[in-house]
Parts: sequence; C-alpha cells; structure tokens
Amino acid sequence: MHKSGFVNIIGRPNVGKSTLMNALVGERMSIITNKPQTTRHRIIGIVSDEDYQVVFSDTPGIIRDPSYKMHEAMNRFVDGSFKDADVMLFMTDMTETYEDDDPIFEKLKKVEVPVFLLINKTDLAPPKEVAQLILKWDKRFKFSEIFPISALKKHNTKPLFNLIVKNMPEGPVYYPKDQLTDKPERFFVSEIIREKILLHYKQEIPYSCEVLVDSFKQDPNKPLVRIHATIYVMRKTQKSIIIGQGGESIKRIGIEARKDIETFIQQKVFLELFVKVRDNWRDDDKSLKKFGYN
Repeated sequence: MHKSGFVNIIGRPNVGKSTLMNALVGERMSIITNKPQTTRHRIIGIVSDEDYQVVFSDTPGIIRDPSYKMHEAMNRFVDGSFKDADVMLFMTDMTETYEDDDPIFEKLKKVEVPVFLLINKTDLAPPKEVAQLILKWDKRFKFSEIFPISALKKHNTKPLFNLIVKNMPEGPVYYPKDQLTDKPERFFVSEIIREKILLHYKQEIPYSCEVLVDSFKQDPNKPLVRIHATIYVMRKTQKSIIIGQGGESIKRIGIEARKDIETFIQQKVFLELFVKVRDNWRDDDKSLKKFGYN
C-alpha cells in the first residue's frame, strides 16, 4: 500500500512555519529570517520514501488587515490551503494570543481533515507553562493532536512527521520520487536574494522590494551558472539605499547571495544584480502577476 497526501502549514507571520518546513523536508526550502512576511508565496516541499509521499505546503502568514493587493493575494494563498489538505498543521507559539472569536476558528471548523495544533518555541518556556498553554488551547478547539515543538531545534518534529504519515490516505505518487519541490531554481534564487535584503535593510525597505531573475544560464565554456536578477523597489530613494554609497550595499548583498545560491544549486555562480523602480507595484495588478501573485 502506498500512502500520499498534502499537508498544509498555516498560522500568523513569524511563528516558525518556514523553519518547520525545512525541518520536515530536510532541505532549505523556505527563506528564514526573524522578520514577518518573509514567505510571500505558497511553497511546496516533497518528502518521498518507498511507501509514501508527503507534500508539505508552507503558506504566507495570515495578514489580519491587508494593506495592499499583494497582501490580499498572500491571504488567497492561505485560503487555498484550507481546500486541498489531507492534514492541516495550525501553528502558533508560546507568546501568541488569539481571541476566542478569531475568524481562523470558524475556518478550521469547516475543515474535514485532521487538524494538528503545533505550539512552537516551547524550548524557551518552562514545562509547566507549556502544559498550561496546551490545556488552554484544548478547551478552545477540538484538535486532532496537539504537539509542543521546537522547529529550530527539531524537538518533537520526528514524532510529528510519523503521525502525519500515519494519517495520510492511500494514494498515488504525485511527483517524481527524487523531486523536492514544485518551484523552479529561479524562484529559490530570487528568494535567497530577497532574504539578504530582509537581513540587511530596516523599516520599509525590505517590504517594498521584489526580486525577479531575468536570466539563468549555464556557461557553455566552463562549469559556471550566470545569473542576472533585478531588485524592484517603489521609489528612487529606496533604490539609492539598496545600492549604497559607491555600490557597497548591493555588492554585499550580491556576495552573500551568491554563496548561498552556490550551496543551493551545487555549482559556481556569477551573479549580477540590478535595481529598478516600479511605482506602487504592491497595488498594481500587472506587476503582481509578473511577480507570481496571480
């Protein structure tokens, strides 16, 4: 018997969904920083063995008050994850609070598959506090399972994975067994570059940026991949900040991104970065479609 199915991870920004995804899939599938709204797209990671195939989906964090069409598109990615799951992983952490009338509970009530509650970052709290929080959540909603975990330290993630496989229905092989994701290499290259922007710039700058890989070509004469990518910003002042004095800032971004891209694709990389202004792209339908938010 072969088991297969789709496992969707949902929750608010910055609770550790991408870290969990990486822990479960075993590859650097999602960019991870300590800033919210890191994941903007729905990213699939695939774990296959002889007897099973589990397709994990890491969604953007639920945005309660969308400010832009981009936020609305991100919430649509989340809404879609309620419709095609065989197991739902609802993730929170030790510090998060939810009101009893939060809309998420009404959505979860309509889900007809097992819903696991994952309480992350439990390594940062005493066991008594963890136990109290589990009781509190248990009274609020009837979850199929409640797992206290530390995604970063991979605490309790193996038992979680085993239970997920146990709850998978009998099913076909959806993807080739050696495939790790449905996203192309270009997508992860753009995510790595965007991660460096998130790490090195403050305030609004990272959230005003989008990265598009314009060219990804194998050099015919040497074992080298040549990549040209454009960082889009919303204003000229942001372009100046991204580039930095004498180009120092964008040079630093390029060096760090190139190292991670080489690790990811297992090849030497020549990376060229450009910066362009695209006014108000977060509310522009044409731009959002170009950046994959349709």
